[in-house]
Amino acid sequence: MAFMTEIFTLKNFEFQCGKSLPSAQIVYQTYGNLNADRSNAILYPTSYGAQHSDIEWLISSDGILDPTRWFIIIPNMFGNGLSTSPSNSDCGLTESGFWFSHLDNVRAQERLISEVFGIDRLALIYGWSMGAQQAYHWGALYPDRVARIVALCGTARTTDHNRIFLQSLRSALTADPAWNGTRFDRTPDRGFHTFARIYASWAASPAFYREGLYLKLGYPSLEDYLTQAWEASYRKRDPHNLLAMLDTWLHCDISDNLRYQGKYRAALAAIQAKTYVMPSTTDLYFTPEDCAAEAAIIPHSEYHPIPSIWGHRAGNPYQNPVDAEWIRSKVQQLLDLST
Repeated sequence: MAFMTEIFTLKNFEFQCGKSLPSAQIVYQTYGNLNADRSNAILYPTSYGAQHSDIEWLISSDGILDPTRWFIIIPNMFGNGLSTSPSNSDCGLTESGFWFSHLDNVRAQERLISEVFGIDRLALIYGWSMGAQQAYHWGALYPDRVARIVALCGTARTTDHNRIFLQSLRSALTADPAWNGTRFDRTPDRGFHTFARIYASWAASPAFYREGLYLKLGYPSLEDYLTQAWEASYRKRDPHNLLAMLDTWLHCDISDNLRYQGKYRAALAAIQAKTYVMPSTTDLYFTPEDCAAEAAIIPHSEYHPIPSIWGHRAGNPYQNPVDAEWIRSKVQQLLDLST
């Protein structure tokens, strides 16, 4: 499998918040080879807290995305610590009037695929969670340039219920004594501890915990699972970046742009890609009901809920081969459809 990690630089890039940077960067990795007519490109945006190395597990010849057939691009979204983020630039946070949006991510990605690879139309956008949010934005903003979308466990607009969850995470981090009102002046130990437990309570379903699936993953106790699988994972990320990505999620609205001017249903109805809407039946963030309501508006969509007790994590089943195979079969089905 051929792959490479590169940096795409955008000069004097203006963000939706109204701020601009003299140099913004998208770090991306590619897998496989682009064919002669550039018709085999798949865009696979990152999710909350993730970098490309965290989500590339599903790229293999017998995996969900096959790099021997497809040319796969993973662009790291703004704020994730690799692309332009609070940790590697002077962009600041919402407290100083700076935030990233999915409009920013998608505009930057469009320039990447056009200017670097000369790709006019994507065969597929595959996205989980915040990656699904970006996929929907792509479909609405560039409807003639996206053939297919797989949107796993994500909605095109952040619901009020989801917003409360996100605000609880932000409050957990910024309530730490290390927060001075605009940034952290040391590691927010208490904040990380609380943040991880809130996240873990929402990310998996009650049935996941009731059946003790964390024990089958090799953790001797629930506390060990929360500490080693959740808290340790988020401690690897700069807390400023975690806040920045939360703010992107909070601002998610497919219609919040000059093209649609707040007309949410019109933005969804503009998506022309063949779209598989694939929530988890037990997701607490992006509920099946919310996802089904959006699928009903998207013209060429099919609704395929993942039958799983893994909750939101069913959409990124790196520890769960049953759900991974279910998703793989649906993706292959969509990719085999002509456009």
